[in-house]
Amino acid sequence: MPMNPAEIEGLIKQSIPDAQITIEDLRGDGDHYAAYVVSGSFKGKTRVQQHQMVYQALQGRMGGELHALALQTSAPPDS
Repeated sequence: MPMNPAEIEGLIKQSIPDAQITIEDLRGDGDHYAAYVVSGSFKGKTRVQQHQMVYQALQGRMGGELHALALQTSAPPDS
């Protein structure tokens, strides 16, 4: 069963509460999404570490309920 964008966002928010998240359904099929995640907790972490944080937040749903996720992560710009 495909995941809806609100589920994806909710899981990420549970693990990364300050995250600003934009989810885009790439094909309209509920299986292929792009996620743009900005969080202060990413500061000082490599892109791989940032992505690992998001994948951990998804609690093993990648490859199952969530078939494909194009992920872009970043720390907020310094103000």
